[in-house]
Amino acid sequence: VGKDSFGNDYVDNLKKNGISTAFVGQTADAATGTASIIVNSEGQNVIVIVPGANLLLSFEDLKRASDVICKAKVIVCQLEITPAVSLEALKMARASGVKTLFNPAPALADLDPQFYTYSDIFCCNETEAEILTGIPVGNPEDAEKVGRMLLERGCKLVIVTLGAEGCMMISGDEPIPKHVPAGKVRAVDTTGAGDSFVGALAFYLAYYPKLSMEEMIRKSNCVASVSVQAPGTQSSYPYRKDLPQDLF
Repeated sequence: VGKDSFGNDYVDNLKKNGISTAFVGQTADAATGTASIIVNSEGQNVIVIVPGANLLLSFEDLKRASDVICKAKVIVCQLEITPAVSLEALKMARASGVKTLFNPAPALADLDPQFYTYSDIFCCNETEAEILTGIPVGNPEDAEKVGRMLLERGCKLVIVTLGAEGCMMISGDEPIPKHVPAGKVRAVDTTGAGDSFVGALAFYLAYYPKLSMEEMIRKSNCVASVSVQAPGTQSSYPYRKDLPQDLF
């Protein structure tokens, strides 16, 4: 993050929520990455991302964190940092037997093919799926087509999130794809719903590895559905008492 008010607030917020900042750096060479978000009356969003300091995360930073990365249970990577650095993190994790979860956000049409082969779980939404494959995704059937194409590129397991329609899961080990529906809720703000889903999935992979993948996805759908019922991306905390107890 940058040495600015956004960066200072970001680090303080992490500490306040008990998240380690041991490998969070501040730089004077770029401003903290920001996103301008517009939400309509139905809770749908449009986001403009300015990566800023995100793009300064380097291979040297990965090396400094290698011990933590290689001892993790799960690593999550996205594309809000330099893609080559994300890919190297996946490779480091894979070499140490760490489960890799990759979310191609924001998506790149010319994504390095190695991302497919180094991702144990490849999770994308409808927009990202279309950018990656050229196939518009409007329903579970379209998601199945995308999933099969991504499997052909080397993925082991593909999850295509479909917003209110839940998710489509397609695995190289199981020939029949599975549609995991989401519960019906009134969406106030869908910003961060995908991040909620991916974060929840990583949590279940790390702490409840004996659950079936379908059950992990169902629970992650539920967490994401809670996240869209309040404005902003960090406002679900007051609602934790209302989370179904079978999530934990």
